[in-house]
Amino acid sequence: MVRPGEPASLASRSTAGTKTRWLDPTGPTSQKELAERDLESFRAELAEAQELLYASKTYALLVILQALDAAGKDGTIKHVMSGVNPQGCEVTSFKEPSSVELDHDFLWRCSNELPGRGRIGIFNRSYYEELLVTRVHPEILANENLPPGTAGGEKLWIQRYEDINSFERHLERNGTRIVKVFLHVSKEEQKKRLLERLADPAKYYKFSAADLAERAYFGDYQAAYEAAITATSTPWSPWYVVPADHKYALRALVGGILTHTIEQLDLRLPEVSPGTRAEIDFARQRLLAD
Repeated sequence: MVRPGEPASLASRSTAGTKTRWLDPTGPTSQKELAERDLESFRAELAEAQELLYASKTYALLVILQALDAAGKDGTIKHVMSGVNPQGCEVTSFKEPSSVELDHDFLWRCSNELPGRGRIGIFNRSYYEELLVTRVHPEILANENLPPGTAGGEKLWIQRYEDINSFERHLERNGTRIVKVFLHVSKEEQKKRLLERLADPAKYYKFSAADLAERAYFGDYQAAYEAAITATSTPWSPWYVVPADHKYALRALVGGILTHTIEQLDLRLPEVSPGTRAEIDFARQRLLAD
């Protein structure tokens, strides 16, 4: 976790190693086997936690996944959330804004997709793209129909950090718990995964020429993430930087983070009133006598 008020320090954070004790090999058991075993356990816990979340209808859980191309966002959603009931979970992927979305503020399209109480929402990319892509490619701002006199340069990013922090504070106060995860992948591992897509016909659909073009800005994106994560890791909505070079460790760590977050809500099944309990007893007796 990036402690609020401290720098993200991405350059000094490993993309492969972790100090998490439950990933240490013990005897003949490998790190990968331990991670996969723990992930299976976390999936089961998430399924149970989702039932309580849905039944209580008091809180919502918003999971924000941010990463560079090929870092493993899609795979993380697939493997970590595979045990969750799809009726209580929505995944939203945010691409290039449409003309309709550009007619609104940068938070609008994401606020429309927020999960309701009792539900889990997963954002595959999010409003944070407005602190990342637009910072690396400032020419995009020309298409956002911003009012005359809108701040530019560093002042614009500071204002957007403030907007996001206030927005997330509002959500937290109203029962939406936010888990923000940055999948921290190395440039070497990204190259390896992109080459794998080009070598396997079954993965051709994942390749986009834009991935290669954006790779040229790898360092610029790292700097943009450093600034954004540092400015928006708050007590009510902290960032987690997860090493992503080993998918098995990445998935287990994300599963653990989500499970821990829901456990902190200390959810309980709704209390049944005496009148409802009497109705249940009557219904049971009637069915047994049928």
